[in-house]
Amino acid sequence: MKKILNKHIHFLLLLCSTVICVLFASCKSEDLGSPVITSVRMCKASPGDTLLSVGNPNTDATWSGGTGTYVVIIGQNLQNALSIKFDGVAATFNSALFAPNSAVVPIPDIIFSTIDTAKLYTLEYVTTTGSTMFSFKLGPAAPTISAISNVFANPGDSVYVYGTNLVLVQNFSYGGTTITSYKTNYYGTAIGFVMPNPAPTSGQVSVKTKTSTATFQIVALPTITSVSNDNASPGDSVYVYGTYLKSVQSFTFSGATISSFVSATDGSSVGFIMPTPTITTSGPASITTPFGTATTAYNVYNIYNVQFVGVATTGVLANLEWGNAFGWQWWGGIKYTTGNPAWGGMTDFNGVLGSETNSQFAYMNTGIMKSGDGTSYDGTYNFPIGSAQWFPTANLSDPVDDWAIQFEMSVGNAKPWNGGTLCFETGFAGNYMARYEPWQTASSTKAFSTKGWQTITIPLSSFRAEDTKLGKGKGVSVTSLSNLLGTGKTSLSIYLHNFSTSSTATGFYGAFDNVRVVKIK
Repeated sequence: MKKILNKHIHFLLLLCSTVICVLFASCKSEDLGSPVITSVRMCKASPGDTLLSVGNPNTDATWSGGTGTYVVIIGQNLQNALSIKFDGVAATFNSALFAPNSAVVPIPDIIFSTIDTAKLYTLEYVTTTGSTMFSFKLGPAAPTISAISNVFANPGDSVYVYGTNLVLVQNFSYGGTTITSYKTNYYGTAIGFVMPNPAPTSGQVSVKTKTSTATFQIVALPTITSVSNDNASPGDSVYVYGTYLKSVQSFTFSGATISSFVSATDGSSVGFIMPTPTITTSGPASITTPFGTATTAYNVYNIYNVQFVGVATTGVLANLEWGNAFGWQWWGGIKYTTGNPAWGGMTDFNGVLGSETNSQFAYMNTGIMKSGDGTSYDGTYNFPIGSAQWFPTANLSDPVDDWAIQFEMSVGNAKPWNGGTLCFETGFAGNYMARYEPWQTASSTKAFSTKGWQTITIPLSSFRAEDTKLGKGKGVSVTSLSNLLGTGKTSLSIYLHNFSTSSTATGFYGAFDNVRVVKIK
């Protein structure tokens, strides 16, 4: 009897122990359960903490917040996060900003042309104890269309429609004709297609994306995007580039009427010979067609080096003429010369607009660059320019793409350039870089040279942060002029760097002059 009783007691103790273990495990599992998300809010003090999502795709509005904007993810068991992805793109986060029921996270840089569309509008949250998928309608902003590359294109010609947020395209039509085969670029600023037969010549362009629809009237309003040489000498060939530059009724260049010119058949340029005598006033380039007038926002043929009065002109960074705007800091990889015929005998303004003297300018003559060669501080490949006022401080609130760096450059046919990147960094924000690689094409490389001096334009919107995969100057664009320039007075470093894993095909033998900042919009 005693043995039987002992057996029962032993069995009861074992059963209780088992129950306690199960209950303890259940409580522990409940304490460390899988993450749950109930909403996403803007990370701002009330009332700015806008509710962005409750996880219902039928009622939640689409949000197009920018990179780096902080949001608060609200729910349960949100500590111990291993991965947080918006639209399939991983966010970086600081676990010190987490609590069991909330997590403060910045929106990552999302390139919508590259994402897995199956993960669009999702928020994936993974912790050490599980994961959850939440509906969060974070997407690109509404698309816009700003221009068509060639409304005069013939059937079979390549045409590009330019704008913003032209990604996740669901339907695309041109002049009422549905275009089924097209390609968008990396940043969603262009759609390329082949003009159908017959070619529509009127109507609208319509691009429907996941966000909304953008339309644009097919018209031939002319635009000017660049000038081949702002400061050409008499007798030099000059080209004004843009769109719809056909059926030109009148053409002026720095106040001078140009009566003899040739328009490209596709309306992409107008060429002329710089007249003699030299133009004696500074002003914009302007072209009028039956559809309207296009005018540069900046003056061409300007007095960039009249700097003998003691105060450098705002916007002049390095004219390389004696005076306060000389610019070069007397070190680096460049050399200094005057009127070398090898560079096309460029003449420059010197004190009086219209007077011609031998120009002073800088040039760089390098050998083959090994992989990784070139920095902003070495003495071999660098063109350092001192601090100058880029534009008035009152303009610091202007949009970034309203301004650009311009300079004249000459690369002779005898020594064309192939390989190596011309990098631009400001003294205020070295974390941003603009790249210039004219030898690099979409599918291959081609040695680059100029016909005499050529004006190069680098929009300030070209300055980008570093991308972890693609490298410096390939990340997110600078968002404000103050982030790039501070108060607007800073230095500039122009230098060569070889980003390739192999040596460059050639060295660089090129000349620079008249580095300045201009308003292009």
